[in-house]
Amino acid sequence: MALTETNELHAPQAPAMIVSAGTGHVAADPHEGSSATDFLQIESIVLNLDASLRVHARAHFFSWTQGLLQSLIRHELLICTLCHGKPPAFRADGFSMNTPDPTLFSDMFLRDSSVAPALLKSWEERRFQPVQIDLDAAPAAGSSFGSGPFAKELHRLGATQLLSHGVHDADGRTISLFTFACRPGTAGSRQAYFAQLLAPAMHAAWARTQVTRTSSSNDKVSGGNILTAREQDILKWIYLGKSNFEIGAILKISPLTVKNHVQKILRKLNVVNRTQAIGKALELRIFNP
Repeated sequence: MALTETNELHAPQAPAMIVSAGTGHVAADPHEGSSATDFLQIESIVLNLDASLRVHARAHFFSWTQGLLQSLIRHELLICTLCHGKPPAFRADGFSMNTPDPTLFSDMFLRDSSVAPALLKSWEERRFQPVQIDLDAAPAAGSSFGSGPFAKELHRLGATQLLSHGVHDADGRTISLFTFACRPGTAGSRQAYFAQLLAPAMHAAWARTQVTRTSSSNDKVSGGNILTAREQDILKWIYLGKSNFEIGAILKISPLTVKNHVQKILRKLNVVNRTQAIGKALELRIFNP
């Protein structure tokens, strides 16, 4: 398994470094920027922490992590894992705007026995410091991690760089682990620092969604009746990242007609943009992508 461990992390303005495990080689973080960039990132950190306090349902968590959080840790897929007992039992959930079925990844994450236990062990062995894994280098390092079904799906997604960090209790037992699947070269020591800052907020926000995740039967029934069949079709294509022009071509209607449908969807769901509409639809179980 190809792992890197960050040095003791300081404020975002400090020179960010990456230390390759087993080599001692030190390299400057390519994401390190100017003081103006640092100021914007500090502002983004504050905004993300504030946004985490507003998460009370899975849809809110989806909107936050696939929206504002991307400004700090750009990722294609986020796997949230809860750990219970010794030996640990895992519960996982996937969040992504770039794959039609993130639950496929979370299910595979749990079924692939080389993944969750290996990430957890690596994180604990590194004294709960962020773990970074390059899936392309994992087979060369003699690890089976990069050759399992979960890794193969990540290769198809183009997200072969993993960044994992979590939360543990006072006895050193892992409570949760958050794994960001990123495109190569997008997750350095600065992103690892952000993961350390945000992990407690992510854990608290996600834990709240687990408490309130089960919708009432009335919500499910009424949710399905909010949108017409055409509007649900359009919302599904929005979820898959299609533009109005592309949706129009697929459904054989004009882009203007698509735009009108989108405006109706936003009004009916009482949201202001497409990302919020997707989150609200997931919350109401209008569709299950």
